[in-house]
Parts: sequence; C-alpha cells; structure tokens
Amino acid sequence: MSERESESRSEHDESGLTAIVGKLRDPVVSAMTGLFSHGPTPLANTLDYRGDPGLLGPDSVSWRVLGDASVFAGGVRALVVQAAHAEVVAGVEDHSTYRTDPLGRLSRTSVYVTETTYGAMPEVEAAVEVVRRAHRPVKGTSERNLPYSAARPEMAAWVHNVLTDSFLTCYQAFGPEPLDEADANRFVAEQTKVGRLLGADPLPETANELRDWILNHQDRVATNAQANAVSFLRNPPLSPPVKIGYRLLFEAAVATIPADLRSQLGVEPNDRMADAGGKVTAGLRWALGASPSWHLALIRCDAPIPEGLFRQALPVAEAD
Repeated sequence: MSERESESRSEHDESGLTAIVGKLRDPVVSAMTGLFSHGPTPLANTLDYRGDPGLLGPDSVSWRVLGDASVFAGGVRALVVQAAHAEVVAGVEDHSTYRTDPLGRLSRTSVYVTETTYGAMPEVEAAVEVVRRAHRPVKGTSERNLPYSAARPEMAAWVHNVLTDSFLTCYQAFGPEPLDEADANRFVAEQTKVGRLLGADPLPETANELRDWILNHQDRVATNAQANAVSFLRNPPLSPPVKIGYRLLFEAAVATIPADLRSQLGVEPNDRMADAGGKVTAGLRWALGASPSWHLALIRCDAPIPEGLFRQALPVAEAD
C-alpha cells in the first residue's frame, strides 16, 4: 500500500470513527438536556455585558467545578438531601408543583446555579431576585407544628449549603480529578458569596465545616413529607429515554450520601450499580464536554478558551 493510500485509509477510518461517536453522543445529549431544559434559557443576553466577570470570575474554582458533568449528579443529590430538613421539605410539599411538573424544580435549580455562577453581575442579581421573590409566599406549618418561611435565613441556608456540598461531593467523587483541600475550601468560600446575596445564614466557609453542619443539623427529622419527596425523586414520571439517564444519576447521587443521612432518607445504593457514578459521569463528560455556559462566560470575559474542553454549541449566538 502506498503512503498516499495509507493516509487516505487513515483519514477514512478517522472520519468513520467520528461519525460513530457522533451517533452515540447525540442520544446522550438529547436525554440529558431533556432533564434540565424545562425552564428559560440561562445567560440569553450575557454577551451584552462584555468584560463583566460576574460574582466569581474565570479564575474561580466554581467555574471549573460547576462546568463539569458531575454537576448533573450533584443537582439530583441536592434535591434528595434537602428533603431531610423537616421545615424545608414541608415547604416543598405544600407549595411546590413537583408532582405536576417533575422536571421543573430541577430545571429552575439548574438555571439559578448557571446564572449565579457564570452570569454577569446584572444576571446574577436578577437570578437571586427571582428566587427571593419565589420564596416570599412559601409559608406554613410543618408536621412538627412549627412555622416555616422559605425567606428565613436559616431555611435559605439549608437549601444553599446542601447545594454547595452536593456539587462539591459529586465533583470529588466523579470529577476528572479531585480538588485538593485548599481548592475545596476555595469552592465553598466562593459559594458563600452567592449565599449572602440570597440572605442565607449561617454559611460555613470550609468543606469540613460545611459537611459537619449538614450532618449535625438540628432540623434533620424524618417526616411524611420527606418520604413523599424521596419516593417521587426515586421514580419520577419521565419518558423512558430520559428516565434511564435520570435513574443512573439518582443512583450515582445516592452513593455519595453519608450512611447516617441515607438511613434517615430511606435510600440505599443499588449494589449492581455501585460503580455507576464514575462511569455515567465519565460518559457524560465524553459526550457533552464542559458546560457551554462556562464557554460563553469565558467569551464574555475575553478569557482564554481551553482547547478540547467544550463540545456543545454555544447556547446563544456569539456576537462579533
């Protein structure tokens, strides 16, 4: 075989492999984006704010952590663990539309995290205000006969801190490379900036303090509302393709929850899927690359674009 024929065959083989990879990737992209696309498109006008680094900026640990595929498992984990707080889950039970809109809460959380992480400051402030406005009418009485209000700093703290801990935990378990202690603490400290805008208090500033605060929280009490929420999260009414992806993420998320907290929540890892988390997240990382919102934010900041990190199309058209 001549050198030219060899090169031609190599190019043909490479082209064929690319086509196969594309065919495999498309269903994964479709299924996973289906989980998180039941709300407004985040950062739709972010390129109007050229040069604005937002709250955290391109050198933050948060941009790296929340741009990784492990964020999918982290989001599901957060919803499960948040149900452990008696008054927070009472608010979900009494006021949320999760039964009629099973992916709405997940999508709204995704939009909020994306905009507060990667948005320019006007987008960050607008995202926080949307959440604060949604929380104002969420009031009532829990099964323990205690009053609750989602606008209270301590309830906002549980929701925010569990979200931070879940993203960090899943990145450490399923990310491309675990953060060292200094970067893990940087991530938690960066996230307190978001929590303060939300009015949350207290806000632990290191990874160990955050974990201990959650595990030893006085309002961790098993309730009927908790059981209802976890039962729904375990088996939501989703279309078959989307449900397969969601179920794998759920199992990955449960595997990272500490045993004592799993016992309260009534969830246990599926032994047959014990190593699913790493494989699923690695597959998503291969199929999706890093978050296109991270890519867009780097463009807005005129920051360097890491080669080979991004694979999806930008969520909005890049301005000239």
